[in-house]
Amino acid sequence: MNYSFRISGYHHRLLQEHLFPGDGLEAVAFVLCGRSRYRDEYIFTTQKIVPVPYEICDRTPASVTWRSSFLPDLLHEASRHGLSIVKVHSHPAFYEQFSTLDDESDEETFAAVNSWLDDDQPHGSAIMLPDGRMFGRACNVEEWTPFSMISVAGDDLFFWYGNDRSDYAADSKVEAHLQLFGAGTTARLRRLTIGVVGCSGTGSFAIELLARLAVGKLVLIDHDRIEDRNLNRIANSKECDIGAFKVDVLKRAVESIGLGTTVDAVPKNLFEPEAVKNISQCDVIFGCMDTAEGRHLLNRIAAFYLIPYFDLGVHLAADGEGGISEASGVVHYLQPGGSSLLSRKAYTMEQVRAEGLRRTDPAAYKEQLKAGYIEGANESSPAVASLNSTIAGIAVNEFLARLHAFRSYDNNESEIIRYNFMETMLVTEMSPERCAILTRHVGRGDVEPLLGWPSLST
Repeated sequence: MNYSFRISGYHHRLLQEHLFPGDGLEAVAFVLCGRSRYRDEYIFTTQKIVPVPYEICDRTPASVTWRSSFLPDLLHEASRHGLSIVKVHSHPAFYEQFSTLDDESDEETFAAVNSWLDDDQPHGSAIMLPDGRMFGRACNVEEWTPFSMISVAGDDLFFWYGNDRSDYAADSKVEAHLQLFGAGTTARLRRLTIGVVGCSGTGSFAIELLARLAVGKLVLIDHDRIEDRNLNRIANSKECDIGAFKVDVLKRAVESIGLGTTVDAVPKNLFEPEAVKNISQCDVIFGCMDTAEGRHLLNRIAAFYLIPYFDLGVHLAADGEGGISEASGVVHYLQPGGSSLLSRKAYTMEQVRAEGLRRTDPAAYKEQLKAGYIEGANESSPAVASLNSTIAGIAVNEFLARLHAFRSYDNNESEIIRYNFMETMLVTEMSPERCAILTRHVGRGDVEPLLGWPSLST
């Protein structure tokens, strides 16, 4: 079993502020975590940070202990909500391993945790260094296993691995990336699993770019097949592909490049539990759908499972005289616990409801549309390949900028990027408010029913 630990950017900041108050002494906090298990992967997802007050601790530069009276309330909350516990403490002197004192403390702490909760579920312990880096291990009863990865989904994206290979020697096929991104970032790309939902216009070009960057693995979600009308806008599609699943066509294209990227092709609708579970295991998500309902679901998945989410959209409007009156595109970066597509007014819940009805009950949808109960659910406009590729390029560059800071400004200044093709104008925006609806679901992980949606019951 591989264990990993996902942290939202907001929670990572809270931990860093508490664990490093500036006095050079160790400090400790506990994290209540949701859980996600699929195949051989077990993921802890941060849900709540519980700092241990300094005044009940005995703190030195090389150790920290606290009163046992702190634990019962924490354990009661974990038991009541079915959560795991990860203990996090600081090493102010940059000591990059667990000490003998740490081992003894963890054995005592998690003996009490396992005895109280008695649920045979794993828990964990982690250490934060002054620069924010973290490493840790999972405890399954009495067996300790290093976290295979700890990730942070914030303004910047961080991925730290238990068996770090950031200084690996790159092969000649990707050595050109090193000049811009360096060996460390190139190595992280090699180890990332990136999901792309929607494999048509923008999606196919995003897949092509990610494959050329030699990412380790792509998970492609789309239930549609290639049609003749798709050939002018889906990268790597050919006439002989008509009738095949889009994900299968793109899988063959990516693997034929020869850069080592593996592909899981999932010919499923995102509203199927198997598709949700597949995408929940990804380290990063690119959403390339044109429906409000699909985008809302993907944003919800990103919140539950703490996954950074890049949403792509292209809009064309006809002028009624054979031309166009608008040609624009937008890339949204969404981090769990921050603003959402809904709070940014990218769609309305009325659109989500209407599209859901159209998907599940077309007859009822037509009746309500006819009666005037549904508005704003018209079919989307067709897209153009050159516009799609531009927006895909902006999105992939946005992802790279958050993985490897190379811009002259902070990443929180470009949470939304709008491109007006009519005016050749690019504008970036901030969106600092937190989403009132999705924030309460951050880090919940696996729940029953899946994502809290009855329609996703297995």
